[in-house]
Formats: sequence, C-alpha cells, structure tokens
Amino acid sequence: MTPQRVSRLVALTWWLHLKMMNRSAFDGLLQVVWPLFFATAALLIYRTEGNKQSLVYAALGASVMTIWTAISSSGSGILQRERSFGTLELVVASPTPFSLSVMSIVLAVSTVGGYGMVATLLWARLAFGIETEPAQPLLFMVAVTVTVLSFAVLGFLLSVTVVRYRAAWALGGLLEYPVWLACGFLVPTALLPGWMRPVSWLLPPSWGMGAIRKTVIGAPPWMELSICAGLAAMYGVIGVRLAGAILRSARRNATLSLT
Repeated sequence: MTPQRVSRLVALTWWLHLKMMNRSAFDGLLQVVWPLFFATAALLIYRTEGNKQSLVYAALGASVMTIWTAISSSGSGILQRERSFGTLELVVASPTPFSLSVMSIVLAVSTVGGYGMVATLLWARLAFGIETEPAQPLLFMVAVTVTVLSFAVLGFLLSVTVVRYRAAWALGGLLEYPVWLACGFLVPTALLPGWMRPVSWLLPPSWGMGAIRKTVIGAPPWMELSICAGLAAMYGVIGVRLAGAILRSARRNATLSLT
C-alpha cells in the first residue's frame, strides 16, 4: 500500500470508530465521568499533605492514567465487539492489513483517552486550584503525543493477544490497576517492591510519564522519550507478528468466530 492509501485508511477508520464510541452510552459515560472519579480520589488523598509539588505529581499521573483506563477497558474488547457485530470476518478477509485496521481502531480509543487527560487537568485546576503549566510547552506536547502512541501500541498488542477469549474485556480490566501501579502514575516506582521495578522499565508508558513530568519542571526529557519510543516500536513489531500467527491459526482451525 502507498503512504497516501495508508494515511487515508487510518484517518477514515479512526474517524468512524471515534463517532461510534461517542454514540455509545457506555463508552461516553465511562470516558466523561470515570476520569473525574479517579482524579478526585487521587487529589483528595494527596491534598492532605499540603504539598503543591505532590498535587502536581498526582494531577499529571491521574490525567495519564485515564488514557490507560480507556485502553484497558475499551481497547481490549475491540475485536470482541467486531465479532459480536459480525464484522470481524470481513475485517480479516479484506485486502487491508489486519494489524493496520486494528491499530487504527485503537488510535480512536486512545484519542478518547486523550480527552480524559485534558478533562482531568482542567478538573484539577478548576476544582482544586492546581496549576500544571509546563515549563517546556512544546516538549510537553511531544511527550504527551509519544506517550499516547505508546498506549495505543500496548492496546493493539493487548487486543490481538486476547482475541481468542470470549471475555476479552474482563481480561483487559484485570490489567488496569497493575499497569498504572507499575508505571508510577500515582505511586512512585521507587516505593514499589524491588521485583516490580524491572517490570516498570519494560512498560513504555512509565518512561512517557517520566518525560511528561520532566517537561513540567523544565528538565530535559530526551532519554525517557527515546526509551518510550523504542519500547513502543518493539511492542508494535511483536503485535504485528502475533496478529499474523493468531490469524493463521484461526484460519487453519476455523476458530475466528469462536462458534
């Protein structure tokens, strides 16, 4: 496929599924209200310390955490919903690369999660008076973009991994809390058990979170951004190869529809 056709496919698929999610009562309520619950609980806990830096730390972590909430809850069930709609076979049989179609859908989920991040930061400012103006606005936007893309890649890998399970969305929800703990969104990774720190180093969002926090205080985030992008690329390659293996197995055993 030419770059023009790829960009057109991604844009159309992204826009179509974004509109579908906006018209879903479950997804709409989840992405509009749920992030504010997370942010309120976290900020009320951190406010007891009376430390402004801790509040900024919590506000940034809660905002990024909403992206993973969207990915783990909605992204993990993407292919399950396609199966229930009766369109999974059409997506697989189309000449468009399957991985590209799934990644486009995950980007739509990540976009809705990006709204949750903005809403959380606004809520922190309006309701709690927490100002999170970054010292390096341009690098802050770069760090947020790279972090959102790393979430999208993880969501893609998660969606193709759980496609063979009927309760895929439940498996995604099961991973919600362990991942945001391991990535240090609200709890510093230095406070985690020693055996969990290598897990944190292998997760791209943990480096993206570090880059975002550095841009807020004015420190150079290049190392964190490079590691985040590198890990995301690695997981993207793994996801593409895994998707191909799963499709070959489903075609061979006629198990794509799980019937």
